[in-house]
Amino acid sequence: MDDTTYTKGIYTATATVCQADGGQFQGMVALVCDHGDALESLIYKVEATAASEEEALHEAKELAQRILGEIEL
Repeated sequence: MDDTTYTKGIYTATATVCQADGGQFQGMVALVCDHGDALESLIYKVEATAASEEEALHEAKELAQRILGEIEL
């Protein structure tokens, strides 16, 4: 499944999916801030797991959009 990337100013959020226990999937977001001379990154996980990769990616996309929406430039 392809990752989805969103950008806002110097911030890039990449929504992805990883395998969780019990055949479940979990959405994750990697947030990277490019300060020019250094990169700063954080990983966020969707709290709930999902039965399918598609559902987990959808939840990760929503999380990425919410994170970027809260950032003030």
